[in-house]
Amino acid sequence: MDGWVDRRFEPVREAFAEVLADQAGSGAAVAVWSAGRWVVDLWGGTAGAQPWRRDSIVQPYSVTKPFVAVAALVLVDRGLLELDAPARRYWPELRADATVRQVLSHQAGVVALSEPAPTEVFYDWDRLCALLAAQEPAWEPGTAHGESALFYGHLVGELVRRVDGRTPGRFLRDEVCGPLGLDFAIGLTPAEAARAVPLTGLDDRFRADALVDKPALYAPAIENPPGARDAEVVNGAAWRAAEIPAVNGHGTARAVAGLYTALGEGRLLSPGLRADATTAQCTGLDLVFGQDNAWGLGFGVYGDDEYGMGGLGGSFGGATPAYTIAFVTAAMGDHDRADRVENAVRACLGMPAMAD
Repeated sequence: MDGWVDRRFEPVREAFAEVLADQAGSGAAVAVWSAGRWVVDLWGGTAGAQPWRRDSIVQPYSVTKPFVAVAALVLVDRGLLELDAPARRYWPELRADATVRQVLSHQAGVVALSEPAPTEVFYDWDRLCALLAAQEPAWEPGTAHGESALFYGHLVGELVRRVDGRTPGRFLRDEVCGPLGLDFAIGLTPAEAARAVPLTGLDDRFRADALVDKPALYAPAIENPPGARDAEVVNGAAWRAAEIPAVNGHGTARAVAGLYTALGEGRLLSPGLRADATTAQCTGLDLVFGQDNAWGLGFGVYGDDEYGMGGLGGSFGGATPAYTIAFVTAAMGDHDRADRVENAVRACLGMPAMAD
């Protein structure tokens, strides 16, 4: 383990060390910002055949989704996208009669493809967007919600591209991550790919466990096109170079926490839009994941001004009024590890532990 913590947050170092000792296969990193400064910046374990380094980047799966949501929200602030306008105003081919707000808050119903598609579709932006545009939604937009696990980034990202001309990955480099100094990218360069940590634990048991107690929509929503949970695919050069903004961003824990810090400090969105984006737009049963949740505009909403996003395999990024935090891991598992680290942070700040 390497990095540092503020003296007040030594218990976080201890909790993170226990997580590294307990998880098998690879390493992880955690970063915490509180009271205007970094108080935790730790990393450890392995990154393939090498130690995890300060600049190692990893794919945290759906932790990527808020980044592409922010790209669209920046355009909303600029008056180029209107939240309550039909998405068809910008993307006329889209069959789903959803508003931009409904697309951003997982209410559009475009969560699974009806016909089988090959893995290679992930690498062809226009082809996948055409399939999504033609897809009949799983429910009438606005009447229910469910996470578009594989396609959220294309649905939101195509709105960005239609309005701005740049792909979401390019837009983030130019307008968000670059200016803010966030080491997070969608669509890696060869130099960035050389720093990417291979994911481990994507085996048959992990994939089978993910299906337990899930609704009927879950399997088609995550398995077509195939490959998003296949180590040979997601650790491959083609996957890392592609823009699959629902899941394949790569970055450091500092970058993920840094996004939430910038949001909280008003450096990304206007106050009114930031408040709207982090307020529940819909609540209740998620028809894809089968659990009660609440969605803002690209963020899960967990309580009073607490919001964020977890990813398959255990990574998480989020914000509360007292701190922003990110835990990213290359060892696939559950979210108990991130919860243990975050509860150590909360204890250091005199806050109650998160409810189960």
